Amino acid sequence: QVQLVESGGGLVQAGDSLRLSCAASGRTFSDYAMGWFRQAPGKEREFVAALTRSGGRTTYADSVKGRFTISRDNAKNTVYLRMISLKPEDTAVYYCAAGTYYSDYNSFLSWGQGTQVTVSS
Repeated sequence: QVQLVESGGGLVQAGDSLRLSCAASGRTFSDYAMGWFRQAPGKEREFVAALTRSGGRTTYADSVKGRFTISRDNAKNTVYLRMISLKPEDTAVYYCAAGTYYSDYNSFLSWGQGTQVTVSS
């Protein structure tokens, strides 16, 4: 089972940008589809973005499409989430996850600890 650690969160103003990173512990990274999810206080965890093992296909939640970009560097065992034009409603703990099928949210069973993103108005 892959171990995941997120980083890059912080406190920003609306309209700012952030890049989140998720580092995997081993060399099995390229065997997994990867995704980002988020959970705001008092809210359900929601899907944000995911991509295939090679990074050739991506999918996004409607709320972030056009603003967020998921990518991966398999040589570095790292997946990224580039976030631009951040909005207060993007405030959440962001989690990366590893799965077997990028478009099947239920296949993401390995999770990182999360990184906090706070966007002030």
